[in-house]
Amino acid sequence: MRLVFWAGFWVFLADQATKYLVVHWMNLREVGSIDVLPPFLNLRMAWNYGVNFGLFSGDSSATRWILIGIALIIVAFVLYWLRKENFGRLGLISAGILVGGALGNIIDRVLYGAVADFLNMSCCGFNNPFSFNVADIAIFVGAFGMVIFGGDEKEDV
Repeated sequence: MRLVFWAGFWVFLADQATKYLVVHWMNLREVGSIDVLPPFLNLRMAWNYGVNFGLFSGDSSATRWILIGIALIIVAFVLYWLRKENFGRLGLISAGILVGGALGNIIDRVLYGAVADFLNMSCCGFNNPFSFNVADIAIFVGAFGMVIFGGDEKEDV
């Protein structure tokens, strides 16, 4: 479980540090957008009140707390899954990455009422209208890693 903790800790720290840097220090919430390497990488401020791609979004307190609750249930399920099955090193790291990302987005909902999304990538004539953040990447990578590097069921002795 130590690997889970440290992977989650570093992902959470990276997520919150990048959000603080972009939202507060670079003042992206006021500026709105900054072209970094157009069109490949841009910073575009977006407050996500829902889940991926703004699904289930609504600027209401109930939606916010329901989504926080769902995220906490997912974190609890991942930790339960780790106890139930034998995960190797990569599976534990993947779980930590997922948990760290989920906790990063939970903190955003608590602090801001929404998730701070700011990374925007487009390529090859495709203009991507959506923004995401480090936590979103971590959740995706962690979930994918847990499926790929999933554990074997523990035997009851």
